[in-house]
Amino acid sequence: MASISLEQIKNENVDLENAPMQEVFELLKCRKEGLTEAEGEERLAIFGPNKLEEKKESKLLKFLGFMWNPLSWVMECAALMAIALANGGGQPPDWQDFVGIIILLLINSTISFIEENNAGNAAAALMAGLAPKARVLRDGRWSEQDAAILVPGDIISIKLGDIIPADSRLLQGDPLKIDQSALTGESLPVTKNPGDGVFSGSTCKQGEIEAIVIATGVHTFFGKAAHLVDSTNNVGHFQKVLTSIGNFCICSIALGMLVEIVVMYPIQHRKYRAGINNLLVLLIGGIPIAMPTVLSVTMAIGSHRLSQQGAITKRMTAIEEMAGMDVLCSDKTGTLTLNTLTVDASLIEVFARGMDKRTLILYAARASRVENQDAIDACIVRSLGGPTEQSVIQARDGIAEVHFLPFNPVDKRTAITYIDNIDNTWHRASKGAPEQIIDLCNLREDARRRVHAIIRRYAERGLRSLGVATQEVPEATKESPGGPWRFLGLLPLFDPPRQDSAQTISRALNLGVNVKMITGDQLAIGKETGRRLGMGTNMYPSSALLGDNSREVTGMPIDELIEKADGFAGVFPEHKYEIVKRLQDRKHICGMTGDGVNDAPALKKADIGIAVAGATDAARGAADIVLTEPGLSVIISAVLTSRAIFQRMKNYTIYAVSITIRIVLGFMLLALIWKFDFSPFMVLVIAFLNDGTIMTISKDRVKPSPFPIHGSSTRSLPPE
Repeated sequence: MASISLEQIKNENVDLENAPMQEVFELLKCRKEGLTEAEGEERLAIFGPNKLEEKKESKLLKFLGFMWNPLSWVMECAALMAIALANGGGQPPDWQDFVGIIILLLINSTISFIEENNAGNAAAALMAGLAPKARVLRDGRWSEQDAAILVPGDIISIKLGDIIPADSRLLQGDPLKIDQSALTGESLPVTKNPGDGVFSGSTCKQGEIEAIVIATGVHTFFGKAAHLVDSTNNVGHFQKVLTSIGNFCICSIALGMLVEIVVMYPIQHRKYRAGINNLLVLLIGGIPIAMPTVLSVTMAIGSHRLSQQGAITKRMTAIEEMAGMDVLCSDKTGTLTLNTLTVDASLIEVFARGMDKRTLILYAARASRVENQDAIDACIVRSLGGPTEQSVIQARDGIAEVHFLPFNPVDKRTAITYIDNIDNTWHRASKGAPEQIIDLCNLREDARRRVHAIIRRYAERGLRSLGVATQEVPEATKESPGGPWRFLGLLPLFDPPRQDSAQTISRALNLGVNVKMITGDQLAIGKETGRRLGMGTNMYPSSALLGDNSREVTGMPIDELIEKADGFAGVFPEHKYEIVKRLQDRKHICGMTGDGVNDAPALKKADIGIAVAGATDAARGAADIVLTEPGLSVIISAVLTSRAIFQRMKNYTIYAVSITIRIVLGFMLLALIWKFDFSPFMVLVIAFLNDGTIMTISKDRVKPSPFPIHGSSTRSLPPE
């Protein structure tokens, strides 16, 4: 094998995830005893820190940016005219007008900067809570270090509850159970054996093992998703609206100035200085210079109200866009659902005579251990009812445990050997994959067909099956093979919707917001979730989104399919991104909710990205709004608040445009018909007074629109 340098590994696409373990160690030039601190520092210089790059915005440039819009440009031109042109005919420069205009610009920019900076600081404080750590082997010693110092070739320790700090390959040891729901949307943890790869950002749910780091920072699965986020830049609709209004005002003023110039100089033969003053009056008085500030203050007040409701606004213009949102794409796992498995008691199938559903759950609970933090074990024990501690006591009540067989990938079941304290008889109980329990009980062919029919019926509804069996142990030893196993029944498992999800979706539909489920889970599970939430079951697999495949699968072109579907299942990050993009191309104002790394690119691309409570740092960083309370009900409050805010902004905009027309026509007619000469400074004072009083409109009492406000952006919905 040709020698490859570390720089080549960084820059070239070397497949360390699938290479044999011995080759991984050779390529990374490392050993099982770990790197030295010197080697770690050297590699850190090559690969960079194990974190996502943070783009820092200059505060000065941000402040000056508030003076970079068409409305401000006109005022800046007026300031230059006051100095450069007003000295014609030996007149002194018009310093008071120049200073007044500059002060007005600075005041407006300062207010906007402070309000938006405060909103940004609130979001930054919210996301600063997590500083990931890792146990790493350096210089032959284990120590806890910041995850940012990890480099390819490091040996790390992974144990129960740890968040995987970097993409790694597992070394020798017992299998792990890894929760990848934040990355892939899978509801259940997956089993990872020695040699398998684990992704940065996933969580260890069971086991303990050492691993070798193969990728860090932007080169991880997490980092590649974040790179797609960084590549997405949208121009806000709010900025487009301001530009349109500014263009209207500028055209009105330009037309008025043109008329004044034609009438004052060639026809009325006005003096140079008097004419300049009248032109300055139109420039200063006709431009609603405080419009960006008034609208920013209105949104800042609304942002504060949203934060009181549990929604942190990172980008204030998202408030304006949420008022026009007509499509909400929602992730399923952890967003619409609890991301916690539950036994659906109404669909439990009992096979054993004399057995009831409650007893069936009890036997399954006896074969479970919540201390393992296994998702299935925990949900079975919870099904007994009451708090977890009481449920554990119920599961072990009246028995004495002799031996417990934990889940493993070979047997695919758990089992307990126990003594009944009443009659001192020995028994076993087991639960696990239905096929394993069927084989364990050696069921007859007709019974097997019946069980498989129920399993298929569960699968069609998106439910996972769990078999339960018991056995008597007459010889009273934990090694005894015991008597024949008795098949008790099947338990259906489901990730239930949040309690408020159905009501939230119903309220969203009543407000004219179409909700679409976008999930990485199976199609059947997505349809069952949609049925329970009342959002429709017109869902399609991700294969319908590939190329021109949609017409073959559904008979509809892909854009029409996405628009009419209730959701999609089995999707990857690029699918979510593509769905949002195509909805935007169809002139929809699109919102996207999510909590995982896999949601981040679509959150960034969407007009309104919403990171739900408990979201990963990547999702929070990409979102425009971060929810601090569980569930989606706060989104409805945010929509209503946004529509009320937009009504206030609309009221001010109408007022500002009306003022522009009034001033342009009024001052132009007075100057041309009655030949008045006005002081620009007087108009500046009027502008100060007008803008100061009209800011009270930010707290105006308004009634939110019951439908998306399509006028809130340059887009409009296509006719139905």
